[in-house]
Amino acid sequence: MSASHQGPCLGYMAPLESNGEGDVWFKIYEEGWNKETKKWCTNKVIDNDGKLDITIPKDIPDGDYLVRTELIALHQAKQTGGAQLYPNCVVITVAGGTATALPKGYAIPGIYKPEDKGILYDRASDPSSYEIPGPPLFTGSSSGKSNTPAASNNDSESSSKAPVASKNEPAISMHVEPSTSAAEAQDIELGTIDIATFGANVDGMSIYKNTMDDKEFMSIDRITDGLYKVIAKYYPIVVGRPSVGKNGKGVIVVDPDNLCMPDIAELKIDLPAEHFFETRNYKKGDTVKFFNLRKFFRDSGISKFPESTFSRDHSAAIVRLIRFKDSPYVALYVTLPHMIFDGTALTAFLNNWAECTRNLDNPDYKLQYPPINDRKVVSNYFDTVTAIEPPHTKHFKDLGAESLVKVPSSIIASLLFSAPDIPVFEEQHLLHFTAEMLELLRQDVDEAQTTNLALAALLTKTILQANIQTFNSMPTWSYVMFPYDCRQRAKVPMTYSGNLSFSAVAPLKSQTVLDGSYKNIALAIKEHCSKVSSEYAKSLIYTVENEIGVLFQAGISLCNSPDTSYVGLTNLRHMPMHLIDFGHGNPEILSNGYFIREGMQRIYSNKQDGGIDLFMNVKDDLFEYLKKSDELLKYADIIF
Repeated sequence: MSASHQGPCLGYMAPLESNGEGDVWFKIYEEGWNKETKKWCTNKVIDNDGKLDITIPKDIPDGDYLVRTELIALHQAKQTGGAQLYPNCVVITVAGGTATALPKGYAIPGIYKPEDKGILYDRASDPSSYEIPGPPLFTGSSSGKSNTPAASNNDSESSSKAPVASKNEPAISMHVEPSTSAAEAQDIELGTIDIATFGANVDGMSIYKNTMDDKEFMSIDRITDGLYKVIAKYYPIVVGRPSVGKNGKGVIVVDPDNLCMPDIAELKIDLPAEHFFETRNYKKGDTVKFFNLRKFFRDSGISKFPESTFSRDHSAAIVRLIRFKDSPYVALYVTLPHMIFDGTALTAFLNNWAECTRNLDNPDYKLQYPPINDRKVVSNYFDTVTAIEPPHTKHFKDLGAESLVKVPSSIIASLLFSAPDIPVFEEQHLLHFTAEMLELLRQDVDEAQTTNLALAALLTKTILQANIQTFNSMPTWSYVMFPYDCRQRAKVPMTYSGNLSFSAVAPLKSQTVLDGSYKNIALAIKEHCSKVSSEYAKSLIYTVENEIGVLFQAGISLCNSPDTSYVGLTNLRHMPMHLIDFGHGNPEILSNGYFIREGMQRIYSNKQDGGIDLFMNVKDDLFEYLKKSDELLKYADIIF
């Protein structure tokens, strides 16, 4: 934590069942300027190697609680909006409480106003007159301190490095890394494709098994230290903040005194990991495990993971290390903004992070394949390319011809940066295709085509059929979308760390899909989605910069509705996510969080049996019809 980030420390609690919503938060700790030591509470944290013990009041009922700790940095608080809040929220269990009623609660957000004395403050004034902001402190009698840390807080928007546990003397400990300002000051200009994905995120969940009863298995300290190292040395963009440059371009500003630090938390779930597993036996003695994310959010006490979008000062990197009761399994969930990473870049980042973690004991270690961060690598390449408009761009132009509005390119960044976050779609389902069934599907559709095209044809028709049953109408268009990595079609190194993912869309007449064979559907998709090129990508960049209304029209169209049927296939089969090794071996199970769009499907390779997992993002009522599709069930096993 930078020594310049001086200010108070605060702590709040709320019942877990409230999900933190409404008038439920009560303040349990506050400390600002200490007149005896003549130091701010944040200085106290730094001097104590990043630790601060907070005693939890005894006069509260037993039960599960959310605990929110905050550091408020006042070095820029002289101007309205200049105070920087760094909150952390974790779950603890309180036992040995003496009360039956909760203290008076307050809503967060809502406890601070921009003009509050403790928020709008000139640090050059007499610190002894500083007034700590927020509601009154709950002053019930307290239990003694505990040596069991319950949460921790880095110099970040939200960060934790300790187990969420509490016994008869529950306590909370904040933990701040003293060296979080290692990233060098710089402005990183974003590319057009970067800002086009603002508000969206990319994520992944890897589930590891401790087979050796290793006490240091997936240590939160080492994982956090490895993350800080890889960010400071190779990915400073992760801790920057989005802004608009003088030329109207989007930039990420990396300021060592104002970093947007990762949100890292270690969570303990009071259920074994096996509770959330779905198991299948496809071969004699061969058990395949799947992680049921919907069951996890239903039963674990965690309703959902935070989104990572850069918007409104959210942390860019969200990390959750999840430990389960009486279980050898540990889950690592990571999400980052799509604006700075596509799927290829995210996978490289995760593997580079793991590589740094494995080699922490060697201070001189350098990555074997360091990332290329300079966005000019892409802009310089596309300067040499002549744009060719892909067919789907003309389709969406014609579709919205009467309503498309042109926006000057100079305000695109500010327009997209002001857009709200894209809410996640929580109706996730999982299908599994064994390698044998996947090959059978390809043979049945057209042995001359790829597995991906055969799968796309199957989904396009079966989802259209379910769509018709759901809405009781025939949609005009059936859309199939394939993202593609332009690194493979351009003179851009594979180690380029930014966003170079483009989309090819096949607009198909629904009646043609319904009447056509799977082979003909596959050929129609291939006609539109396999002829991707740098020339098409250059045209899409031009469209974002000059005709962004086309992008919005596509967003409206690519969904399942009475008017449209949609399949978006993100293929992660060949990305080495199964090789992410933090020093304890590869993950046993791959999963992910919720997606941001209905209709998107994500394909993962399943190394347990060599098949694939298809995470489907469709509404539950539509999926009810898919579950009855004999054509789909011939090849796929429904997991949840």
